[in-house]
Amino acid sequence: MSDELQYRLTETDEYEEISSDEVDRVVEALDRLIAGVQSENVKHYLEEAASNIYFLVYEEEDVQELDDTTEQAA
Repeated sequence: MSDELQYRLTETDEYEEISSDEVDRVVEALDRLIAGVQSENVKHYLEEAASNIYFLVYEEEDVQELDDTTEQAA
């Protein structure tokens, strides 16, 4: 791999700052979507996406809070 290409790859690997407000809005929207989905497969993928997005800004110790929120939305 050329030095220039390697440099560009490391430049794009920097962290993006994501606000907790944005994450909360997206997770809430996914929870509403999950509530309206009948397919268990689709529901699983949406729940996984919500979990991954949640962990962009929150710690693993907050998992219980996310689980409670998801259960209430269902």
